[in-house]
Amino acid sequence: MTESGSNDASFLLRNVVDALPEGGLERKLGEGRPLRVKLGIDPTAADIHLGHTVVLRKLREFQDQGHTVVLIIGDYTARVGDPSGRSSARPVLSPDEIDANAETYQRQAFKVLDPERVEVRRNGEWLDMPMEELFRLARTSTVAQLLERDDFANRYASGAPISILELLYPLMQGYDSVAVRADVELGGTDQKFNLLLGRWIQERYGVPPQVAVTMPILPGIDGVKRMSKTEGNYVGVTEAPEEQFGKLMRVPDDVMPAYYELLLDVPFDPERPAVESKRALARGIVERYHGADAAAAAEAHFDRLHVDRELPDEIEEAELPPGEIVHVPALVRDHFGLSTSEARRLLGQGGIRLDGEQLGPDELDLPAERLSDAVLQVGKRRHKRFRAAAA
Repeated sequence: MTESGSNDASFLLRNVVDALPEGGLERKLGEGRPLRVKLGIDPTAADIHLGHTVVLRKLREFQDQGHTVVLIIGDYTARVGDPSGRSSARPVLSPDEIDANAETYQRQAFKVLDPERVEVRRNGEWLDMPMEELFRLARTSTVAQLLERDDFANRYASGAPISILELLYPLMQGYDSVAVRADVELGGTDQKFNLLLGRWIQERYGVPPQVAVTMPILPGIDGVKRMSKTEGNYVGVTEAPEEQFGKLMRVPDDVMPAYYELLLDVPFDPERPAVESKRALARGIVERYHGADAAAAAEAHFDRLHVDRELPDEIEEAELPPGEIVHVPALVRDHFGLSTSEARRLLGQGGIRLDGEQLGPDELDLPAERLSDAVLQVGKRRHKRFRAAAA
């Protein structure tokens, strides 16, 4: 523990939306011992994006203050799917998919966390419980309590189905806090209900209740919806440096302060020209996850693509067709109004570029991954940025 009491609290509560109950964190810190600070992650997708790092960075701050981070990989809760903020049930993943995602999540989380000071647990350790224990857990809460959640209340009011399994999810998350004896649990603002219910369940089991700490939800690079791989508005922590840099240069001006506040350790300067602020943000993020040399190379690549070739500031976006391979002439036909034969002729003449690089006549079929989030230029003045087809 590097500091004490209120000094620790004032540092750890920076950028926090809620820390409940009020004064709870200060009281926990006043006990003078390392706290057990919990984060649960359901491995429902393979990658971590910058939105996830908002909470991970706060966890790192707790680590740096001498506390123990308990990272719970929700291999059992992922089978249910967290209903927070959902208008319908989440799709069910296979155990193999969950295990593969869990390995990726843990590896990527360690890009932010100190792996030497993390206790990694899988909640299958305790949620694979006898029916008698499940009955005890179910008795801790009421249906009325669970329907206080906005997402459940809205679905119930509209007549949308809510499965019994989904109702169990908050109880299972709360039991995680019992099992690891969490002093503090972190989550986004959409997790407030679950975190507070965790306090309630801990008390029912005779465990000292945790402090519920919620962090802001990072907007995506569209500046509208929360960052999400489903929405295609995310920046992955393991994406290539050029992709990270290019995506961050598209962040709208009005959400730049949030990116600086939640992702960087420097204040946002409103007097600084927006393009300079975006460049500094993009350099800082790429350097954090790939190193200074990669950040410099990514900026140079951006300049070659967007400055030297004078691409327009606003580029229309479109979705790639489903499948792992995309036939370029068909893509040009469908999105640029040319015939397939005209597209083939342009390829042969070097008239089609991908992210500024000329495509050759033999590049008729390209991996969808290469085209995703890339700018296809047909002729001198027609451009479109393509994103991967929705899953």
